[in-house]
Amino acid sequence: MEDDDMAEPEPVISLRGVRADLGARPVLRGIDLTVRRGEVVALLGANGSGKSTAVRSVIGQVPLVEGEIELFGTPRRRFRDWSRIGYVPQRTTAAGGVPATVTEIVSSGRLSRTRFGVFRKADRDAVRRALELVGMADRAKDNVDALSGGQHQRVLIARALACEPELLIMDEPMAGVDLASQEVLARTLREQVAAGTTVLLVLHELGPLEPLIDRAVVLRDGCVLHDGPPPQAVGQHALPGHDHVHPHAPAGAEPIRTGLLS
Repeated sequence: MEDDDMAEPEPVISLRGVRADLGARPVLRGIDLTVRRGEVVALLGANGSGKSTAVRSVIGQVPLVEGEIELFGTPRRRFRDWSRIGYVPQRTTAAGGVPATVTEIVSSGRLSRTRFGVFRKADRDAVRRALELVGMADRAKDNVDALSGGQHQRVLIARALACEPELLIMDEPMAGVDLASQEVLARTLREQVAAGTTVLLVLHELGPLEPLIDRAVVLRDGCVLHDGPPPQAVGQHALPGHDHVHPHAPAGAEPIRTGLLS
């Protein structure tokens, strides 16, 4: 019998044969994806490859045409323990123009942990820690409309961290963010990973997060073309002009050229 110490960590996210459409357009064409506890997995691919649709299907924002999604071993349609999951949407799709302070926005991410929406000391402390993690404690009372793009992104990440999630899902967290904020976000993510948080990231390019990535899943036209080491780390296959085709890619799929990821 296999030693329990050698067993693989349990799956936190499991997609099997997932197909999804946006309108009449097929976007996900039967993808399989497993993210195990403690892993940091990046979804990569060109615009329109299905990355954001994949993560939005995980949290239930995009209905499935076919296939099955499980969260922490429970079918998503029956999953109710959403306080275990922190989600950071694309900043361009997150609600804007809301007359709210930084603290109010971050506190909204803690509501799932409160009793009847009443904040106790532990809840206020969690909000304060989340603000400190992203370097925004000094802006706690400011209106979010007064923030730069990078600061706004930090607030969205703090909102997700306020619930102290076991699983963190982030959709393009570095998009349109200045270098200083990228470094803050990378440091914040390092701390979450060190604490055992499982992370699924949608990225256009790896950037400063590359050292944290355990696996890269490359999508093209809604299909998985690569699932393994990040393309930059797989040797000469990662160099411009070298092709890498996922062994389970559909017949006729085009090879992935890493230059398309940047």
